[in-house]
Amino acid sequence: MLRINKSLKKILCAGMAAVMAMSLTVSALAAEPYNSYIYDTWEDAIPSQNAYRIDRAVTGAEMGLARLSDPADPLFVSEDAPAKLNNCKDIFLDEEEQQFWIADTDNNRILRLDLELNVTGVYTGVWGASEINVGEDGESKFAAPSGIYSKRSLFTNELYVYIADYDNSRVVKASVDSERKLTLVQEYTKPDTELYQVETFNPSKVIADLAENVYAVCTSVNTGSVQFNKEGEFQGFYGANRVEVTAAVIAQKLWRKIASNEQISGMTRNVPVEYANFDIDEDGFIYTVTEAANTTTDAVKKLNPAGYNIWNNEAGAEYKFGDYASEYDATTNSSYSTRLTDICVSNNGIINVLDFATGRVFQYDRECNLLCIFGTKNSTNDQRGSFSNPNAVEAYGNNIYVIDGSKNDVTVYTETTFGKLMHEAVELYDQGRYSDAKPIWEEVVKRDGGYPLAYIGLGKAALNEGEYTKALDHFKTAYDQDDYDKAFKYAREEFVKDNFTVIIVICIVVIVLLIVLAQLHKRGIYIIKGRFKKEKEGK
Repeated sequence: MLRINKSLKKILCAGMAAVMAMSLTVSALAAEPYNSYIYDTWEDAIPSQNAYRIDRAVTGAEMGLARLSDPADPLFVSEDAPAKLNNCKDIFLDEEEQQFWIADTDNNRILRLDLELNVTGVYTGVWGASEINVGEDGESKFAAPSGIYSKRSLFTNELYVYIADYDNSRVVKASVDSERKLTLVQEYTKPDTELYQVETFNPSKVIADLAENVYAVCTSVNTGSVQFNKEGEFQGFYGANRVEVTAAVIAQKLWRKIASNEQISGMTRNVPVEYANFDIDEDGFIYTVTEAANTTTDAVKKLNPAGYNIWNNEAGAEYKFGDYASEYDATTNSSYSTRLTDICVSNNGIINVLDFATGRVFQYDRECNLLCIFGTKNSTNDQRGSFSNPNAVEAYGNNIYVIDGSKNDVTVYTETTFGKLMHEAVELYDQGRYSDAKPIWEEVVKRDGGYPLAYIGLGKAALNEGEYTKALDHFKTAYDQDDYDKAFKYAREEFVKDNFTVIIVICIVVIVLLIVLAQLHKRGIYIIKGRFKKEKEGK
């Protein structure tokens, strides 16, 4: 019996060891290939909980692109149609239609996919009156399409797709007739006007507003996006970046005042940096990003219909995006500077900005508060969830999608428990429902005791509930000087209100005492060691 028990114990121990080994292996495989962090008040990076986890990386094969070379399939294109993506430049979610669009750039085609990223349509060109790059079958073929946008028309209720057809030097507006056919509605080409002074017209990104005005980001155009109206007429340039103010720019501006015309002609021109990408929200505001390294002026903008940046703060850089400074990355043994390459704005107001230099996604709320940072870059192409050539970011709800032009896949991120709680609290916080957000912020703090926005949220809740002492403690923890000053003002007013009678009595007693002492002083009577003594006459 003893031997049986010993044998059983050995078997159980071996089984437990195997289970533990398997769990450790699973944990290692499930670990994210990056360390999440956030910035504190002093703009120092501090560790933070992961708000997102890598759900999957979807390749062309998993999208079902093999269907395109199957003659029996409705999506058949040709027997040699590529079954993998090739240097995709853009991805767009049409939330109203519940479908994704991908600009499969080097395969010269546009893909339509469902929410699970299964291919449902493929388009190699447009049919209609175009004379550009027309094939033998009469279809005007795409050439390196780099940008994609779709929207159902308010005027006709038709679904239109807008394509930045880079190598064909045009923007295409087409109606979606079927899984294989796009019909040309409007073609936007190089403006024939003196206002457009660039030799080329190579649109890389495109969006359209509710009035069906079209905006195109064009290579070498640094005066803003090129704007057309619904009928295809050039309307000018929209929302140009400002020139980065540096010591060299200031010095050159001063020198121009005294230099000769010959000297001025030999000077380098200081011009704005062109956009990298943009997005438009449901209210019609256009958000832009500029990819140039070390650019801080207008790196991210929110433009109103007139083209003015409503985040512009002449007093200084109140709104900051991306990493705060050039830093050294130990994982790649190199220094880097933020290069913001894409931006997307969810219908819930969350702003996601993609950094090409590091492969990181920086997420902000409507008020530009930094929520989380996730993602990484790895040039070896063999690490799950890392990027080699991150070209575009998109969001569906709180899921994030990043398309990689080298790995030729789409990485899908989903929320962690921490991320879900944080987003719920932020949504209530942005609505001004501070007390409703309070219990959720408390859960956030349990998971990440150093998360600054949670303490600000708790401070706002305490302020809203009249608990000014608690508010002071929370704002002090978050080093939120402005809200601390506001809470201190309210705390002081409350103290005065609660102790008004005592304060008045004390003031009256002090005043009476001073009057009595003054009268005694006039009579030459002084209080010395608690006793009254009269000054001797003659002294």
